Amino acid sequence: MDVTERLVDALSPVLESSGLELVDVVVGGALVQVTVDRPGGVDLDSLADANREVSRVLDLMDPFPSAYTLEVSSPGLERRLRTAAHFARAVGETISVRTLPDIAPSRRIHGVLTAADDDGCTIEGPEVPGGSIRLDYGTIERARTVFEWGADRDAKPGRPRKTQRERSRS
Repeated sequence: MDVTERLVDALSPVLESSGLELVDVVVGGALVQVTVDRPGGVDLDSLADANREVSRVLDLMDPFPSAYTLEVSSPGLERRLRTAAHFARAVGETISVRTLPDIAPSRRIHGVLTAADDDGCTIEGPEVPGGSIRLDYGTIERARTVFEWGADRDAKPGRPRKTQRERSRS
């Protein structure tokens, strides 16, 4: 079991007991990045609490022979998709994918993630070659969700969005 898997196993229950979901752990050189989330999002106080809990676990485990930097954050608006669970969680969202060479007619695919299972995902949209494409996860070099500014045409900066009932009365 590598260090990332050991960290996931140790951190998941600790974060779950605080009402947080461990989304990702990335270990690279002297940097440990831990991404957490929960329904409705994560506020700064929750991130600070998570940072203390993760630090405590890492101090007990002592998984690194030298100094490291810990970074605890939320996934953000545009989040990286690396695992089948990440893709499953993003179904219905717009994503951008870069495939390995010679996999699809275009290496860059931008569309709506319409399905995801243990083996791969389906992306659909007018910018997708043929309108729809199924990709195995092993053919994806990198992927991320895409935040679309202005997706709600009724919303204006500084004004709350109208509910369906309010729009029907207008």
